Amino acid sequence: MPVTICLHFETHCLAGNLNERYSVSMEEEKRVMMSLKSKKRARHSRELPPKESDDIEDISFSKDETLQIRASLLEWYDENQRDLPWRRISGGSDERDKRGYAVWVSEVMLQQTRVSTVIDYFKRWMNKWPTLHHLAQASLEEVNEMWAGLGYYRRVRFLLQGAKEVVEEGGSFPETVSELRKIKGIGEYTAGAIASIAFKKAVPVVDGNVVRVISRLKAISANPKDTATVKSFWKLAGQLVDPCRPGDFNQALMELGATLCSLSNPGCAVCPISAKCHALSLSRQNESVHVSDYPTKVVKAKQRHEFSAVSVVEILDCQEMTGSQSNSKYILVKRPNEGLLAGLWEFPSILLEKEADLASRRKAIDNFLQSSFNLDLKESTRIVSREDIGEFVHVFSHIRLKMYVELLVLHPKGSLYVLTYYLMVIEASKTKNWTKRVLHGSMLMAKTLIAWD
Repeated sequence: MPVTICLHFETHCLAGNLNERYSVSMEEEKRVMMSLKSKKRARHSRELPPKESDDIEDISFSKDETLQIRASLLEWYDENQRDLPWRRISGGSDERDKRGYAVWVSEVMLQQTRVSTVIDYFKRWMNKWPTLHHLAQASLEEVNEMWAGLGYYRRVRFLLQGAKEVVEEGGSFPETVSELRKIKGIGEYTAGAIASIAFKKAVPVVDGNVVRVISRLKAISANPKDTATVKSFWKLAGQLVDPCRPGDFNQALMELGATLCSLSNPGCAVCPISAKCHALSLSRQNESVHVSDYPTKVVKAKQRHEFSAVSVVEILDCQEMTGSQSNSKYILVKRPNEGLLAGLWEFPSILLEKEADLASRRKAIDNFLQSSFNLDLKESTRIVSREDIGEFVHVFSHIRLKMYVELLVLHPKGSLYVLTYYLMVIEASKTKNWTKRVLHGSMLMAKTLIAWD
């Protein structure tokens, strides 16, 4: 008999003692059909389906459903799981902390980022900081540089702060959800992932993939962002989690959502738990119903449009005027420690109230350089050139930022001591190609902005 079958049989025996709250109400079918009618009316009227009634809290998986879903999903996962670097790290007693640390890093990287993108980042990160203690010694600039390109820099800032907290508390990695939640930046999902995957605690995880799978299994049409609905998804995930292989099961559930049970094109024909999928059953009974109708699509908040004037300020010295280009300097400004792109470096930048013409943008930049750095473009410097480079758009999750970028080349009439006192001046060689490359990444950290030719 294959080993996996033995494991599943053992799981079933244990699960029979651990699950007590399972009942399927006869009202469930009636409620779902009423929901389908509402969805159909909403589809015709181009409106979202009405909110599900509060009885969503009564939905649950029966004991038989739970056992069959566990067995089928784990068997599928054993045969089809992706080979990912964070899954190769042993969970043995001698590598307990390393396993927890690796899962933590991978989960933070995977938030709002594709798996294919994370793989190389994870390898480089673990090579540089193989343990929590190594990371705790790093600076914010170092981790930002390693993180550049993954976005959402608040994640890595909290990761570094959390590592320092754990080391300061003795260096032993917490195992339980309650203890993990005390660490800076670790929320309910990340705590559940670390506790189950690294330390085999029988706790659930709920991300977008899990919500998609469960909403289809139970044909839940309620708003997935609603607080009561979110609580129901956590309850249902908690019923499903396998007590013997919680980490594998949670990864299997997320893997299913990420691969077969996709957002718009689910592979129901090869899904290991399609026999238990209520949405699939309903779609076969009614051609107007589609599995992809679940979970309910929520209208995203409209992006806020913002505008900024960015000035790449280059400082020449006397050698520059005689033909040498070895000592050109560029001004970089550190952003505030709170808010968007907190603590990162950028070229001098001013938020504008609205789209503005060239003269207005230059006036705003001039005022900023004067007020922030006591740099008077008329009195303390001579403008060698001032070139309007172009417009660049950077899209954040909630902001569409349009940047008007210029290259301002200055020659100081006196000493640069005032400038160096206020900000960091980075030396770099200057070419037109370098300038254009930098402009595309003007919101990244200073060290990633400087490209040497």
